[in-house]
Amino acid sequence: MVMDLAVELIHATVQLEQPLGDGTRTVGTGFLISTPGPDGASRTVLITANHVLQKMPGQNARIGYRVSNADGSWSYSPQQVKIRDDDGHELWTHHPSRDVAAISIKAPAEFAKAALPEKYLAADDTFDTYKVNAGDEMMALGFPRGLSANAAGFPILRSGRVASYPLGPAKVFPTFLLDFSVFPGNSGGPVFISRGSKTQGVTQVSNEDDPGFIAGLLTQQVELNSERLEIGIVTHAKFVRETIALLQNPLATATVADATPVVGGRTASAEEAARN
Repeated sequence: MVMDLAVELIHATVQLEQPLGDGTRTVGTGFLISTPGPDGASRTVLITANHVLQKMPGQNARIGYRVSNADGSWSYSPQQVKIRDDDGHELWTHHPSRDVAAISIKAPAEFAKAALPEKYLAADDTFDTYKVNAGDEMMALGFPRGLSANAAGFPILRSGRVASYPLGPAKVFPTFLLDFSVFPGNSGGPVFISRGSKTQGVTQVSNEDDPGFIAGLLTQQVELNSERLEIGIVTHAKFVRETIALLQNPLATATVADATPVVGGRTASAEEAARN
């Protein structure tokens, strides 16, 4: 039976929030990846957009964990995670040129098991292997304006079609466009293709045991002259992989930066967008 990546990612996606003390809160989305730590043991890494954490001035953020109950119901059980030290310095790792952040966390055992292995993040050749192109459908998970799918705090699943061409290579075209409405709170959510629930929009690959892949994370919405165009900007998963590598080895910063040059055409498109 083919694993449904959509369901697995729903369990691995969490709401991030920080009250601002004036009755409002900053809200974003993150998802959990399992990767070997420096000692070789598995650790849980929270992935989100860098600007989500930057907009949280306090030391602690809340991760919206969910707990399954004996009667089959679920409860929303957020917990604190420290994102800044006592001097206000950032405790997370961010990519030197892209809007991606990663931080190692101590997740409850149930959530640590829900974290997806790093291998599900798209690599440089993944889009070619799957023959992904403009017009193909992808799915996205998030918490638009802090809204969840239910009281248990599960993320809202939506879909859209790839709205730009070409899609790679990622070092030249570090982002791509997805045709769907983006709202504050969506930032940092995973964008993916799942074989268990995808439509005919993407060509089937030969490996029937392949559940799909995480294409990237949502980082921005497109605005022009203060008008929302209902288009999302997705940062390629390649840069999530690189950010995790920096978390493992901070000395690799120069190598990663050199490997991901900023190209004028795509950067101009991103600069016309307003971060959500």
